[in-house]
Amino acid sequence: MTDISTDEQREKLDRAQDILQYRFGNEQYLLAAITHPSAVEGKPLLHSYERLEFLGDSILGAVVADAAFHAYPDLDEGGLTRIKVSLVSGASLSSVAEQLGFADFIIFGQSERGTGRRGLHSVLENVYESIVAALFLDGGLEPAHNFISSTLITQMSEDMAFEPENPKSALQEKLQEEGITPTYKLVETQGPPHDRTFITQVYAGLQALASGVGRTKKESESHAANAALQKMSEGTVLSKEEQRAARQAEKAQAKAKKAEEKAARAAERKAKKDAARSGGAQG
Repeated sequence: MTDISTDEQREKLDRAQDILQYRFGNEQYLLAAITHPSAVEGKPLLHSYERLEFLGDSILGAVVADAAFHAYPDLDEGGLTRIKVSLVSGASLSSVAEQLGFADFIIFGQSERGTGRRGLHSVLENVYESIVAALFLDGGLEPAHNFISSTLITQMSEDMAFEPENPKSALQEKLQEEGITPTYKLVETQGPPHDRTFITQVYAGLQALASGVGRTKKESESHAANAALQKMSEGTVLSKEEQRAARQAEKAQAKAKKAEEKAARAAERKAKKDAARSGGAQG
């Protein structure tokens, strides 16, 4: 059993596992996932949910995209994108987390106590993503998939495909007409852990289109996408030449990634052969 240092941590870990209906082999994953940065100021990032939410966001997006793809075979890419974006939005995740009772087990630092826990909705969103990552790290894809399916996928509906577009899905659809996929990069974080402001830049290929500021990462991405859409409507970004350069850069990145993966597989095969030869020699 992982050494848990305080009674509060023990109590909140037990509460979290009861709600999740899952027992962790390594409780440190869960402890980090439910720990607000304000509770571990001055300690490495691995002690709070900041890194885990990055991993959880990617896993969550993949699981939701897969579910939507198979559930609605007649929907086009735009409709599937709207479903995914709607389901993994901050409002959606924080609502689910609140209904599940996540607020009962989040560990806050002293700076957050007595303040009404500012930004609780964004914290709930972050903890949902972090728990997805913790489940994945502890037990693999199956427990993470089961959690997402039972708490979030059940709320998915085809109606989401026809709801008004949010800025991120609208930008994605617009750029994909030119064969370009937008990417988002967090470029700066300002303020103390309990009162953060995030600044995100959105790119087309290697070209920065616009930046956005928000109280959560998702909010800053949404604002960045909206700013990019406004610039595009004004004709101040992405000339034909820049669109061509963005597509070429994206293809080059994809080619480089494939080359890296091929090299990694080759290195893995070589390592296995070397290990087998070494074992045979020892025998």
